[in-house]
Amino acid sequence: MAEKTFYSLPALAYGYKDLEPYISEEQLKIHYEKHHQAYVKGANGILEKLDKARQESTDVDVKSTLKELSFNIGGHLLHSLFWGNLAPAGKQGSLSGALAKAIEAEFGGFERFKKEFTLAAGSVEGSGWAALTYCKLTKRPMIMQIEKHNVNVYPMFRIILVLDVFEHAYYLDYKNDRARFVENFWNIVNWNEAGKRMEDLLG
Repeated sequence: MAEKTFYSLPALAYGYKDLEPYISEEQLKIHYEKHHQAYVKGANGILEKLDKARQESTDVDVKSTLKELSFNIGGHLLHSLFWGNLAPAGKQGSLSGALAKAIEAEFGGFERFKKEFTLAAGSVEGSGWAALTYCKLTKRPMIMQIEKHNVNVYPMFRIILVLDVFEHAYYLDYKNDRARFVENFWNIVNWNEAGKRMEDLLG
């Protein structure tokens, strides 16, 4: 039987202090090393459980197991995208190229896009994410409001930009003030990465 592959925590492209003052060293370290690592560990644990059940020809509770697997894989993949679309202030590049054109065509300009994305992030029920995605069928960028890590997801839509609004993303720095965290997010958006994602999906 072929050797199995599992998930791993991706390396950050910046240091723990590099996103200050918008995300503190302590906040980033806990978010990355504790919360994101927990989703990696959770997903891998379930994969190992499934591997063992298949080897031993035993059964698992498929409904609860796959629901938990979806949550943990979603958490891992969304966090991996999130780290990539952050950059130290002054090193984010600028909104340009195909992404800028798509935002202009869909929203009428950056400010309208920023307003809608901010509202989406601020109004996620419970814990979740706001994401800018792209539909290849309609050729339109769309905002997606994800609950938890896996609810209300548009199937097959590629994510260009994503923002974590679980409380664990900001509670040390902002307490319960999600709105201030979301507003400060715009100071550390990696537009170079977001633009690259757009170019990649357009092929």
